[in-house]
Amino acid sequence: MDANNYLDIVAHYESCLRLHGDTHLGVDWPKQQDAETRYQVMLDLIKPQSTQNKIQLLDFGCGAAHFQEFILKRGIPNIDYAGLDLSQEFVNLAQNKFPSNKFFQLDVLRDKRSLPSFDYIVMNGVFTEKRELSFDEMFDYFSRLLVNVFENTKTGIAFNVMSKHVDWERDDLFHLPFDLLAEFLKKHLTRNFIIRNDYGLYEYTTYVYR
Repeated sequence: MDANNYLDIVAHYESCLRLHGDTHLGVDWPKQQDAETRYQVMLDLIKPQSTQNKIQLLDFGCGAAHFQEFILKRGIPNIDYAGLDLSQEFVNLAQNKFPSNKFFQLDVLRDKRSLPSFDYIVMNGVFTEKRELSFDEMFDYFSRLLVNVFENTKTGIAFNVMSKHVDWERDDLFHLPFDLLAEFLKKHLTRNFIIRNDYGLYEYTTYVYR
């Protein structure tokens, strides 16, 4: 098993950006409305009591920073947004759009010494596509990355994966069973998690809290 095969997923998203530009298609979301649904679900990770203070939030796998656009459009004033992406192309695009925000071009599985801690970390679309990876290869990447990222949150993280409860599964998507996810979280992170399957898409989102 090639431990770096997840880089093929990054290359796929870069090809989408070159083909479609700074759009929802450029980050391989088929529908703009569904993308905005996902952004709201990611925002719901934030606990109500947290909104009274400034929130340090990392958009892990930020792509073109569309999540920041969504936050600004909603007029949410207390989120200090930062982005991280493996792709230098996406980081350059996001930094040019939001020059006052901090963006990291970083592979945390290799080196994360420059990455600070954040109150919340969202990972929207990081695990929905596996492309040519096998399920086992993708689950290995998923497992290593979640353990790594959870170390950098003070309050909680959110991520989405494709559901197993669909009419059919696509070979290039990561359909993760609930039971396998719950067993992993209980064993390696915490029992303090919420699985959301209530927003009408063929996926689900998990909030994992300290």
